[in-house]
This record gives sequence, structure tokens and C-alpha cells, in this order.
Amino acid sequence: MPGIKPSTSLTSLMMDKQDVTLTSLTQYARRPGATQSSLLQSARPAAPEEKRNVESEEKKTLPAPKKKRKKKHGITANLSGTRYEVIRLVCEKCKFDICKEDDPNSYLIWSDSFVSADRITELKPFQRINHFPGMVEVTRKDCLARNMMKIQRHHADEFNFVPKTWILPADFSLLQNYGKDLKAKKKYKTFIVKPANGAQGHGIQLFRNAEKIPPTEHFIVQEYIDKPLLLEGYKFDLRIYVLVTSCDPLRIFIFNDGLVRMSTDKYVNPADPNLSNLYMHLTNYSVNKHNEFYQKGDSVETGSKRSIRFLNEYLRKNDFDIVLLWRRIYDMVVKTLLVAQPHLLHAYRMCRPGAPAGSDSVCFEVLGFDVLIDRKLNPWLLEINRSPSFGTDEKIDFDIKSALIEDTVRLLNIKLSDKRRNYFAQKAEAQKRLFRTTKRNEADMTEIEKKKQSIEKRKEELREQLARVRKATAREDFENRNAGRFRRIFPSEDKLKQQKYVNIMSSIFGIVMSGRAPAMQKEIQKVYNNQFREEDILDLIAECEADEKDGKLGSKAARGPKPLSSMPISLPSPPTEDEFDEEEEEEDAEYTSPPGSPGLNRRESRPPSTKSRPGSLRPDSRVSNDASSLCNSRPNSGVSSMRSRPTSNMSTVNSRSKSLSRLHGKQSIMQRSLIDDNFLITVVKEREDELTKKTLQALNDMRIKFPGKTDQEAELILDTLHENWKFHKPRIASYWLVKLDSIKRRKVIDIVRSNVRAVLQRIWRISDVDNLRLYRIFTRVFNRLLWSHGQGLWNCFSTTSQNGSWETIFSKSSENICENEFNCCRRIVQLCRDCLLIVYQFAAEAKSSSQQNSETTELSSAGTLSSRDKASSALMAPHNTQTLSQRYSKLYPRADTTAT
Repeated sequence: MPGIKPSTSLTSLMMDKQDVTLTSLTQYARRPGATQSSLLQSARPAAPEEKRNVESEEKKTLPAPKKKRKKKHGITANLSGTRYEVIRLVCEKCKFDICKEDDPNSYLIWSDSFVSADRITELKPFQRINHFPGMVEVTRKDCLARNMMKIQRHHADEFNFVPKTWILPADFSLLQNYGKDLKAKKKYKTFIVKPANGAQGHGIQLFRNAEKIPPTEHFIVQEYIDKPLLLEGYKFDLRIYVLVTSCDPLRIFIFNDGLVRMSTDKYVNPADPNLSNLYMHLTNYSVNKHNEFYQKGDSVETGSKRSIRFLNEYLRKNDFDIVLLWRRIYDMVVKTLLVAQPHLLHAYRMCRPGAPAGSDSVCFEVLGFDVLIDRKLNPWLLEINRSPSFGTDEKIDFDIKSALIEDTVRLLNIKLSDKRRNYFAQKAEAQKRLFRTTKRNEADMTEIEKKKQSIEKRKEELREQLARVRKATAREDFENRNAGRFRRIFPSEDKLKQQKYVNIMSSIFGIVMSGRAPAMQKEIQKVYNNQFREEDILDLIAECEADEKDGKLGSKAARGPKPLSSMPISLPSPPTEDEFDEEEEEEDAEYTSPPGSPGLNRRESRPPSTKSRPGSLRPDSRVSNDASSLCNSRPNSGVSSMRSRPTSNMSTVNSRSKSLSRLHGKQSIMQRSLIDDNFLITVVKEREDELTKKTLQALNDMRIKFPGKTDQEAELILDTLHENWKFHKPRIASYWLVKLDSIKRRKVIDIVRSNVRAVLQRIWRISDVDNLRLYRIFTRVFNRLLWSHGQGLWNCFSTTSQNGSWETIFSKSSENICENEFNCCRRIVQLCRDCLLIVYQFAAEAKSSSQQNSETTELSSAGTLSSRDKASSALMAPHNTQTLSQRYSKLYPRADTTAT
């Protein structure tokens, strides 16, 4: 017998010309008493029968292979943008899968920092992110003060919960005059100076004399509340947590607990010696934790940080009216967010174009309201924190903040099936656009068809309203069942209070958005003050169907008999998608399906009558015409007249109805059949490329007009500005970035945006361009130009700025942009640049002319002009007819004025 090669492992045993496998060796080695000789003897070649027996025994002894189960992917949460561990713990408690990396496709995205508008635009409908675009209008101190002062001019009594504020350096002269008036009246007040974008108490100073405050940029000055309500002799403020789950429509919740943050030195009235003692005047935790007298409490009733529930019990024991206090706080929170609503709604709709009204919001936000209570139980709004701290240094922090985050996640109603439903909704929407029929010209339609079309339009409006009412009802029911420790304060359950809030919101929209105010105010009344119930809308739909039935039989002829029961009727076939049936059985806790889903389109959006296509027959009109002709032969004859007719006519009607039913049956089958996706994509792509080329040509032909001047004069103005760019650059920068607020900057961009919309509507021949892919690309460009308070457009004037260029929005995106689309975006940026220069020059001319008119008025009112002087002043008028270059060269030094 050949020898065995030396080896240290069993797997390396090899024999010459013999088949020794690892399975056979290990099988015999497991037997008791097995030796090396017996092992080698068993390894000899076996007979065929013996070999088959061994193989059968091996199969019996080997375990059956287990089937690999597909790993079910749960709801994912992207927490790479937050540093707080409590958020991770709560998401794990809610059975979320925490992503190890920055996953842009997660269901939940939580970030501690600012979120760009481009990222919100790229979100899918099933995703949720914890920031709203446009919320900076109330979370930044100077923006909050500016918006509040604008509204206080019209509603001073309703918005008296903000201390008197000045924005530096714009209001520096007003502050100095106010200080001089106080000094003349021998009154002394304390002023607190804060950074406009500061946090955690950094950079705060107190002054007793307003004249000593320096005109520092990006700072605000407020009157100091010198008579606060004290807790055990210490000054305190409240950190109230507010949740905004949607801005379209607006829904506000307030958490029933929060933090009471106390100072660490006992309070005395402010005076010159104690102005620098921030441990007494400030209540910020980041400031007072460095004081040696700061106490960490073992419960909610002790320490320098306590709970709002403890404060309520403390005030109740001391005979304070707690109900009145919280009624005022609720009112203050709602009114503050009503001020932000125009900015929120506009920014959100710009980021989410094409989203149906009332759909689930992809944004939510947890805000931290810092509120100070004075001795008369009046709440004062100090600031709003966009990203409140979720640090858990103490047990009270963890208890309150973990419950807050858990109830927030529950109210978001994130479901695993949302992703699949979104996919089918997009597929159904694409098929709907593909099979959409072209509208007929009203001149070619009969009166009956026009009436039928108006009824169909009315029915569609009622169905949309019915879906909105059902959606709102289901949402309120879900919120009531899952609110936890939250309480909804807007929309209010009190009808009188809700009507008051709606009127205030309508007035705010009229102040902020003057041009679009009527349309928005009408929408506000429809959404927030709807008087129709579901039963009322169903009755109106039934009335429309009855009117439609009367219109079908015709108003010219008498009403004939009902159709025979044996006549075939073409009915829409039931849906055949099994996925939604299984999905509805699995989700018993789901309160509604999102709008635009395929199931909703079948049940509510599809009209009951079969619409006629151009060039095709209309079966209803054929049958009704035959029936009316039968009735006209013998009026008021009823069914007997129908029976007295020959059977040939009835057979003709039956054959027509059968053929038409087969025709429409084939059409419905063709629509539901599988279509070659590659062919459809090719056809649609070619058509879109052709229309994109036409759009680019139309954009190249567009010019920015100067009011009262020709196109040649406008071009001359632009050329002159570019030639003297070094001189005009700082003035245009100051005008665009400093002197124009966000509303006026948006209006400048809207000049180009409105014209681009009109071009797309004309070329693509659709009224609603929000669903167009090309317009969504343009929207991203417009948002980028308004990025960082107008810095995006200003970067377009620089040839060296690459990081802030608008082209980076496409380099960071996975969406492919063709050359024509990119050239369209480039032309739009050029138009926006020209528009800014024209607006700047127009404002300069308007300011110069107003100054000249005011000087002339002062001289004429003084009555010191002689007849000779009047003649010489009249000769100054021809100076307006100078050459354009001379005229504008005189006006340019005054171009650094505000817009009118």
C-alpha cells in the first residue's frame, strides 16, 4: 500500500490513485474505536453497490439546505447630521433602522444644521426632514424683528408680545432719537444688545444709555424687561417646544411640558454696577452652567433647571391664573407662526412644485420658543430657536426631550408602504399624462357638449374638495389618537378663535404678498374656513350627475323611456393591481392613502361617463338620438310607442351598442395592457428635446425692458453698466444684498420667472407647468439665485467664484441634464442678471427724480423765486433730453439708494 504523505491536517491526506474524500474520512472518524488502519482500509475503492449505499447514507445524514430568507428592510433613519444621542435612542425604540452613512433615500432625515432648498427639492414624497425652507424669517433675530414691525403697523394690539426692537445699523438714528427723548423726559431704561444670528448667550451686552450703543452691524437692540416674574427670587424663562408638521396647510402643536431655566444669582433691578453680571440677567444654560452656584437637581422641583409642570403647580399654589397665562402663550405662538406663514408657504411650494395641495408634507420642524413672563403674567417672546438643543446633561433633560422626540416621530405617521405607494402613484401619473386627451375647441362644440363639459369640470372640483375634506378628517382623527403629550393649537377647535386666526392670516398675506394677495386670501378661506361637510359635497355631486343625465337626453326633445335592461352597457372594469389589495389588508392602522395614488384616482378622480375622443364615435349621443327620434314620432306615448316600432330599429340600436361596447372594451384593454417602455421613452424623449430647443430659442429672444424706454436704450444702459463695472459693483452689491429684503429680492427674480412660465405654457401647450421636468429644473436655478439672502445671484457676476455658482446644483445631483436644458438655465441666469441691473438703474432714476421734485417744491413754497429765476428754472427742463450716456453718468453716483 502506498505511503501517506506527511501532513499536519486531516484535509491534506492524499493517497496515490485512490479516492479519499473529507466527507468519508470524517464519517468514519466519528465512529467509536476507529483507528488509523481501519480508516485507511475504509478508504480503498469500493464496489459500485457499496458506493451507492454509502452515498445514500451520506445524503440521509447531511442536513437539508435552509432557504435564504430575504432580509426585510425596515424604516430607515439618517441621523448622520445630528450629534444628539437621545434622537438615536428614540429612533431605535421606534424600530427604525439607523443608517451607518449619509443615505439620501432614508425615510427620516434629521439634521442639526441648515438644510438647503435643493435637498428639500430632491426629497421623495415618502421622506421626512426636520427643517422647513423659509423658517429663518422668524428664527433669526433681525428677520423676526423686521417682520414683526411690518405687521405691528397694521395690528398693533394683536402683536404686542415682542419687546421694542431696533435693527443695527439701519435703525441706529431712530435708537439715538429714542434715547434722547427718554433723557429729555428724565426716564431711564435698560437696553440689551444681541447678535442677530447668535446663540447660547454669546455676544450679549447691557446698556443703560442708548447713546453709548455702537452702530455695530448684524446686531439688534431690545428694551430690557426689568420687571420679570421671579421664582424663589431668581429670574427665569421658559423653553417651550412647538412642532410644525405641515405648512400647506399649517398645523401647529405645542408640547405640554418644557424647561424652566433659572439664573444663578438672585435678581435685582438693573443698575450700572450690575450690568456686567450676566449670571443674574441671563437665563441661558450655556452661560449659567459656568457659575459656581449652578445646581443640578435630582428631581423636577430642585436645581437651576426645572420643568414647566412644576412651574404650573408653583403658580397655582400662589394663586396665579394658569389658564389665562397659557391662553396668552398659545395665542402668541400661533400669531408668531402666522407671520412666518407667507414665507413658509412660498418657499415650500417653490421647493416642491407640482405637489398636490393638502398632500403629506416632507418637512417638519421642532422649534424652541424662549418666553419671559413678567409680573402681570404677560408672555414676552425673546427668540425662536430653529435647532433647539437636545443635550441630556441631566435627568430632566432626558425625560422631557425623549418624550418630545418620540411623540414627534409618532405624529409624522411614517409607514413602510409609503415608498411602494409613491412608486405606483408616479407610474399612474405618467400613464395619465400619456393617455390624456386633447381639449376640443369650444367653437366646434354644441350647446349640449358645452353644458356637459361645464358639469364635468364642476364635478372634478367637487371631487377634489371631497378628497380634501376626507383627508383633513382622517388626519385630525389620526392626530387625536396619536398626539401623545402634544396639543394642537392651530387649526383651533374653537370656531370663533379659528375665524379670528383666519382673518389675521388673510391680512398678513395681504401685507406681505400684495400682488398675489387676492388669490391667496381666497385659498385661505377655502382651506381653513371650509363650511362644507362630506355629506353636503356628496349631495352637490349627486345634483351634478342628475343635471348631466338631463343634459344627455337633450333639452330639445321630451324625455323618453328608460333603456331596456337587455341593452349592453360599457362599464369600467375593476382595478387589477393585487399589490394595493394586499397593502390595504396589511395596513389596518393606516388612516388614508396619499392623494394622487392609483386607488384614489380610480375611485374618485375618474368620471363615471365615458369621454369621447376626437375622431371617435360617441355611443351615448347615438343611443339618445335614436331614443329621442322614437319619442318624437308619437309624443307622450311612453313604452307602448317603443313596442309598436318595428324590430329592425331595435336590432340596429343593439348592434350599435354592442359594437361600441366592444370598441371601448378594446380601448380600455389597450390602456391597461403592458406597453413597450423603451418605445414610449424614446417617443417622449424626442418630443421633449424638440420642445426644449424651441424653449431655448424663445429664451434667447427674450429681453428685459426698461419702463418708458426702447430695447435699444435698455441695451445701452446694460452696456454702460458693464463698461463702468468697477464703479457700480459696490453700489449694486449694497443695493441687492443689503437694502433689499427677501421679499423684494424674490420679486426681482419673479419678473423673469413669470415670463418663463408664460413661454413654457405657450410652447408646451399646457396651463399647469409645475409638473414639467424642465420647469422643475428652472425652479432649482431660481432657488439657487436666492440662496443665502441673494448671494447666489451675486456670485453669478463673479468669474472666479466656483463654490457658490449655480452650476454646482447639477454637479451634486444624480439627475442628468442635457445640453439644451443647461443652456436654458444659463440663459435664465443671464436674464436675472440683466433684470437686477435694470431694476437698480430704474430705482436710481426714480430716487433722483423724486429729489429734484422735492427741491423744486421747497423753492416754490418759499416764494423766493423772481420772474427771472422762474424763467431760468424752466430752461432746466431740456437737460432731461441730454444724451443717454451724459444723463446716466450724472445719475450713477446716486444709484446706492433704496428701491421704490
